[in-house]
Amino acid sequence: MTDKQQPAPANRRLSVAPMMDWTDRHCRYFHRLLAPSAWLYTEMVTTGAILHGDQPRHLDFDDAELPVALQLGGSNPHELAQCARIGEQWGYSEINLNVGCPSDRVQRGVFGACLMKQPPLVRDCLAAMQDAVSVPVTIKTRIGVDDYDSWDFLRDFVGEVARSGVSVFILHARKAWLSGLSPKQNREIPALEYDKAQRVKQTFPELQIIVNGGITCVEDAHQHLAYSDGVMLGRAAYQTPWVLSQCQQALFADAAPLDRTAVMQKMIAYCEQQQRHGVKPRHIGRHLLGLYHAQPGARIWRRWMSDCLQRNAPASDWLEPFRSKQIQAA
Repeated sequence: MTDKQQPAPANRRLSVAPMMDWTDRHCRYFHRLLAPSAWLYTEMVTTGAILHGDQPRHLDFDDAELPVALQLGGSNPHELAQCARIGEQWGYSEINLNVGCPSDRVQRGVFGACLMKQPPLVRDCLAAMQDAVSVPVTIKTRIGVDDYDSWDFLRDFVGEVARSGVSVFILHARKAWLSGLSPKQNREIPALEYDKAQRVKQTFPELQIIVNGGITCVEDAHQHLAYSDGVMLGRAAYQTPWVLSQCQQALFADAAPLDRTAVMQKMIAYCEQQQRHGVKPRHIGRHLLGLYHAQPGARIWRRWMSDCLQRNAPASDWLEPFRSKQIQAA
């Protein structure tokens, strides 16, 4: 367990979604370089993994990632309270409850999106978590699940859950189907309904509403910030990561300009430091594949990095396309 130093509280205008298999600690370090003011989230960690598994593997992070939130998956109030307390002790800036994941594995554990069908249980889980910690406790949820997709259902769900005292709701503006669709399809089907997220904010102005789902660029962010308290980027932040830098520049007045090459050089230094602790370069380099998306030489960059990852080449090799002038520094 480590003693992390908490920064001054940041606002939630920009955040990066928790994404399984993607937003590990190395990805978050990269995203922090691109967006110093963003809130970052861990992948979902189940209560069982924390209580009975390897805590350092699941919970360790670098101070540079702060502010960073721990997202928990579970449905037992006592276990969630225990894990929230452990997360706070590890230095996390926020503890978040996942009430949005639709995967079969999550459903078998009776948590994730299926919890939307049990608002009192969600309320009790969040209340127990809040009682256990002094850092903020938040919820990430959908706007509906299966046939529970009316405005009345969403309004009553938010109202009941808010009785826990939780005031930050991250709304993925798409309902979840618990059968018949894969998790990947649940990120694209059915259609996004941003009007419901806007209506939640209008109905509960005292709550902070962060909008998630389908936000891919600065223009999207501005559109949703017109009615919400923040935007959360998901796949776009991972597949086209420079959008985080663009959002940082557009949404925060004190943002310093960045360039891709400088970011990459910092990631090389980070990778070399991590290698001394036994981390393989491919576990870090995989997050950089989209760094030159839509730029001259992007295809060369992806092809070269893919080869480096396959060979588990040292991070210093990542610079070869720049040394050979196949890609111009930018």
